Amino acid sequence: MSGLESYVNNTVSIITADGRNFVGTLKGFDQTVNIILDESHERVYSMTAGIEQVVLGLHIIRGDNVAIIGQLDESVDSKLDFSSIRGMPLEPVVH
Repeated sequence: MSGLESYVNNTVSIITADGRNFVGTLKGFDQTVNIILDESHERVYSMTAGIEQVVLGLHIIRGDNVAIIGQLDESVDSKLDFSSIRGMPLEPVVH
C-alpha cells in the first residue's frame, strides 16, 4: 500500500470492478484501500456519443470495488477532446 502514498494530492484515475472510471484528486485511503477523491468526476463511455463527465465532487470508493489506480498525466488529459472520443463501456469483472 505504500505505493499509493506517492499519489496523495495528485490526480488519479480509478477503474472499479463494476467497470466505472473515476478521476479526481486522491485525498486519502485506508488499510482496505477505501479511497477518498476530491474534485472528482466519473467518465461515462459511449459508442454513439462522446465521453460524458459527471461531476461528483468529494467521493468515496470502497476498497473492495477498486480494480486499478493510476496517476493521471494532467498535461495530456487536458488536451483531450472528450466529445469526439468513442469507446465501449467496460464490462464488470466476473468473480
